Amino acid sequence: MPKSVKLKVAAAMPRDQGRGIVRLNSSVRRELGINSGDYVLLRGTKETVAVCWPALKEDEILDMVRMDGLIRTNAGVKLGEVVEISPVNVPEGTRVVLAPSQPVRFQRGFEEYVKHQLMNKPITRGDIIMIASIGQGLQFTVTAAAPGKHVRVGPATQVEVLTKPAKPEEVTVPQVTYEDIGGLGKELQKIREMIELPMKSPELFKRLGITPPKGVLLHGPPGTGKTLIAKAVANESGATFRVINGPEIMSKFYGESEQKLREVFEDAEKNAPSIIFIDELDSIAPKRAEVTGEVERRVVAQLLSLMDGL
Repeated sequence: MPKSVKLKVAAAMPRDQGRGIVRLNSSVRRELGINSGDYVLLRGTKETVAVCWPALKEDEILDMVRMDGLIRTNAGVKLGEVVEISPVNVPEGTRVVLAPSQPVRFQRGFEEYVKHQLMNKPITRGDIIMIASIGQGLQFTVTAAAPGKHVRVGPATQVEVLTKPAKPEEVTVPQVTYEDIGGLGKELQKIREMIELPMKSPELFKRLGITPPKGVLLHGPPGTGKTLIAKAVANESGATFRVINGPEIMSKFYGESEQKLREVFEDAEKNAPSIIFIDELDSIAPKRAEVTGEVERRVVAQLLSLMDGL
């Protein structure tokens, strides 16, 4: 039986994203009996295959594995969780079938283009893969692979691209990851310290006698990534994500706005740990001194009551 090791998962560096590689230090590679460029099997709640690369110089003394968000999705692990890693033999595939995430029409020669993009890369049945296209990436699910579950695309591999989406049970929609957010490194670091750390290491705060923050206010113009950050933090921390859109919560019927708020908070409590994202907060909770309508007064009072009970 091949050797295996269990390591904590860390985020890939920006230059490694989308390359299908994981980085392991020299001691782990020696323990597994593998070299740089060999294939490794990654097993979390699911399993996938990636190419082993040497750890970065600053990571050489750390027992961890760096991988990007797509590999984490395919392996069924999140940042900070443990993944099992073992050597694996990956034969050249005879046939690989890909299904898009939504109906599409391809031009002649697209299958050859996809094959070129995947050449020598390991493929696992059930994987989500991204194919670079004009101006965007196209998402596909590997619905079939032969002669086995894990194959690599080679010159003799027949690559078939379907035009209709895979069956719902065969599709895994990749969640938003930290790698999907660009240009907000400092902001992400602060938010991770305030939200992710208390959720993953509550005992640390108990030992220090510190009350962890229970909320974070994000402010900025529309389109700067506030919702994207909240989704990424919820996904990477394994929390349930619930959204309250400020204008949509308001209702002309008595008590309906408050009921909508209570339902969201009750649902979040049932599916804890949860992150509730309130978009356009100022539309439902202006300054108390500026509240004039009866509905607004009741909504503000209900929201404060629910937040006090966190």
